[in-house]
Amino acid sequence: MTTKPLVELAKTIRSKNAGVDQITFDVIFPDRESYELVKRSGALTAETVARLYAVPRERLTAFVEYDPALAIKFTIRRERPSGSPGERDVFGAQQYAPLFDLPIPVGS
Repeated sequence: MTTKPLVELAKTIRSKNAGVDQITFDVIFPDRESYELVKRSGALTAETVARLYAVPRERLTAFVEYDPALAIKFTIRRERPSGSPGERDVFGAQQYAPLFDLPIPVGS
């Protein structure tokens, strides 16, 4: 099975705060073909996200495939509120990197 890393198929992969207690992620695709390929592959799921970020599935508060925007969006509840002692990314803007190398099946 041939694969491509998600970063080669998506136009934008980003993370940001969703209030003080959550970080939201957007994976936005440049065209319907790339978006549908990733959706059909089953490679990017809530379970995959939980594994990539080493968090219990229950910490994901949303996982949405949003067809009008050609985007997959999900939100993870933080362990600590943004800006609290021991919290390492106040803006939640540095959490997207584990998604880059996610292998997406693209053919045989």
